[in-house]
Amino acid sequence: MIKKLIIKFAFFLHSSTLYNRVKGVATNFLLNSDYKYKKYFDIFMITLIISSVAILVYEVKHPVPDWVDFFDLYIVTVIFTIEYILRMWVYNSWSQEVVKEHGEAKFLVKKFSLLEPTKKIFKEKLSYLLTPSAIIDLLAILPAYRPLRVLRIFVLFRVFKLLRYTKSIHQFVEVLSTKKFELFTLLFLLLFIVVTAGIAIYVFEEKSNSSINSIFDALYWALITISTVGYGDISPVTVEGRVVSMLVIISGIAMISFVTSVIVSSFSEKLDELKENRLIEEINKNDEFLIICGYGQMSRMFLRNYAEEFESRYIVIEKDKAKVEEARKEGYRAIHEDASRHDVISKFNIEYANITLLALTGEDVSNIYIILNAKSLSKKIKIITRATDNKIAKKCKLAGADHIVQPNIVANKMLLTAITQPVMYHAIYAILTGRHVAQLDEVGVISHQKLAGKRLGDIDFKGYKLLFIGLQYGATGEFIFNPPKGIHLEERDIILLMGRKLSIKYFKESYREARYGE
Repeated sequence: MIKKLIIKFAFFLHSSTLYNRVKGVATNFLLNSDYKYKKYFDIFMITLIISSVAILVYEVKHPVPDWVDFFDLYIVTVIFTIEYILRMWVYNSWSQEVVKEHGEAKFLVKKFSLLEPTKKIFKEKLSYLLTPSAIIDLLAILPAYRPLRVLRIFVLFRVFKLLRYTKSIHQFVEVLSTKKFELFTLLFLLLFIVVTAGIAIYVFEEKSNSSINSIFDALYWALITISTVGYGDISPVTVEGRVVSMLVIISGIAMISFVTSVIVSSFSEKLDELKENRLIEEINKNDEFLIICGYGQMSRMFLRNYAEEFESRYIVIEKDKAKVEEARKEGYRAIHEDASRHDVISKFNIEYANITLLALTGEDVSNIYIILNAKSLSKKIKIITRATDNKIAKKCKLAGADHIVQPNIVANKMLLTAITQPVMYHAIYAILTGRHVAQLDEVGVISHQKLAGKRLGDIDFKGYKLLFIGLQYGATGEFIFNPPKGIHLEERDIILLMGRKLSIKYFKESYREARYGE
């Protein structure tokens, strides 16, 4: 009976909208660096940490008011305790594991054991509690629960909590962690030299040097000597001791050089990655942006004409390092990644932003992989790709591409038009390249809400000095040239206009302002 009630409770939690919403909010505040409100939470926690440490330093020589002591010992500690509990709560989900195990047991027609998922969740939470960050969180709470004043020193562990909330420090630690093997190797070498030199100096100097009375004194001398600090409180007096001292100093210089080279190489390897991650973070702040996969001829032509229009709302992803450097030299926002990899596209704010993706790499297979990965993440992503022939175009369409450009076919048709109908060729070429005073542009009704519900005949295109070309129905995707005036526009419809750039811009701004009530 109790087992059934626990299982029902697990299913209730798993399906509860309120419970999942609260847990989702807590997860976003604590763990989701892309959550727009997390930075305010981080600033709040950093303020609490700095204030508690400042109080500790101040009260060394000054008495603090009772309210300050109460704030430090109880208010701050309660907040840190709540945070500690919440982190343990959101680390994994007991109800989700119970529901999963129950479903598998039912499918396999076997007996369900409540103990197994509970034990698994308990082990996972225990492993989390033993991580360095969780231990620091626990030690930061201890000052409030002290019978002895000496436990007040645990306030200093709150400084280490800054690693959670200060991104630069966190990135610094991450960079060092990539070289932990080299750093640990150097640490063991350092310990070996210190111990060996300490023992040697103890043997040579113990009877002749009054400053060295124990092996600890010798190890202390070896450590400050190899670090090149050299306080001078202990100095060798024998010839053998001075020889050991010279060897230790040389070893110390070599060790410092090795450590410096390891850290510098680590930062040089990670610097580009940190810059690229920062670039992705900036892009994700936009509600609408463009991802250009591949920096070939088509991408160059597009960026030369439209990079200024998109401003900072675009990014180029290229796996060839030389092309990335070339794009950056030309002033474009580019990162060195393989866009066909699933984890690369998932870095972007796919869930909330309106994203247009251009798959313009020189390899058809890569373009298809990019389309498949992007569409697997979100069906909302609008994808435009290039294809070398009709067979590849069909595969791209099956993969989920919204629009397919075939440069070879377009070029051949333009060439035929230039030969057979030169006047038409000049006109089309001038309009498409923007060299004519008039240009073609499309206006989506969903982005210009005042157009929604209007009759085409009621829109004063002539007043804006624009020529209405046609309409694409959002429901069917069908395009009609010069449709009847009595048609009412719907949100997903798109109208095609021709006119001066200034007129089109004024038309868009007018209806966009109406949407926001400006």
